[in-house]
Amino acid sequence: MRSRKPTSSDVAAAAGVSRSAVSFAFNNPQRIAAGTRQRILDAAEKLGYTPNTLGRMLQAGTTNSIGVLLPQRLAQVLENPYYSRFLMGAGQVCDQEGYTLLLTPPLRDSVLKAIPYAAVDGFIVCGLEVDRGEVAELDRRGIPFVLIDSDRHEGAPSVEVDDRGGAAEVARYLLELGHRRLAVLSIDPGPDAAERGYRGPLARRWAGIGDALGDFGLALSDVRLAEAPVTRTDGYRATVDLMALPDPPTAIIALSDVLAYGAVDALQELAIDVPSEVSVTGFDDLAESAWFRPRLTTVRQPIVTKGRMAADFLISAIRGEDQHPHQMLGTSLIIRDSTGKPNLTGG
Repeated sequence: MRSRKPTSSDVAAAAGVSRSAVSFAFNNPQRIAAGTRQRILDAAEKLGYTPNTLGRMLQAGTTNSIGVLLPQRLAQVLENPYYSRFLMGAGQVCDQEGYTLLLTPPLRDSVLKAIPYAAVDGFIVCGLEVDRGEVAELDRRGIPFVLIDSDRHEGAPSVEVDDRGGAAEVARYLLELGHRRLAVLSIDPGPDAAERGYRGPLARRWAGIGDALGDFGLALSDVRLAEAPVTRTDGYRATVDLMALPDPPTAIIALSDVLAYGAVDALQELAIDVPSEVSVTGFDDLAESAWFRPRLTTVRQPIVTKGRMAADFLISAIRGEDQHPHQMLGTSLIIRDSTGKPNLTGG
């Protein structure tokens, strides 16, 4: 049988003090004499006693922890290096401000069900639309939150990037090179997209591509579209399907770097040269993109900065300092080796 866990009463008895004195020793040491506190700490160490920090925090209404509410299962999130960069930025602020960071993926495939089980002071909400039940539940519970990669919500801060401008810039670049047979390798928008269409960053990136096409007398209907979960393997599979179509594309605009890596994998396996036969672009500018072969042309977004700003806004909201700011960060086109003019005989 397991031995009983020692309690503060056991420590008090061993040290010959009251339970209040034990509480003071751990929480308010200035309220008792140094010698008494040392006697209590010695007794606690001998008994193997540790205070219930989480319980104390919950009683006080604070945990000194913020949650990152994720739209995907943890395995999928950890496979995507975008999140490691984002969490790096958020973690830098947490370290500075004395907060811990808790990843909160869906519980039994439901983000909504995960919310009550996360002992946090507030949430960074990643990639969820403002009219979904999770946002309404956070509003109802009065939990501070910050929206990332979503649409704006007047009741909470948000951080986004210029998705529309970045997508327009990379599409315009390909069109200026002479490409007309374009394909977009999009992030899978989930099961609700059929009735509601693209939302948030996907809608903005799709609109940006439409802006560029319009400048050249083309429309979104002139572009092939493939959707895939954000994994390298799924980017590979979607590209194999695209290249099997009649009149396959001469350029693929992937809406994430990870999908672009998979696209290049597929083209290389199909013995299709990148970029002389097919150009490929990404969106993110992950660290790997600079040394990937061929080096990837992509849209750079400040991922670490976005994570830092999200955590900073949330901690300000938790402390009652929030003015509900909405921040848009800029993007820039990084031209590398994975793009070139189309083959004149192929389009």
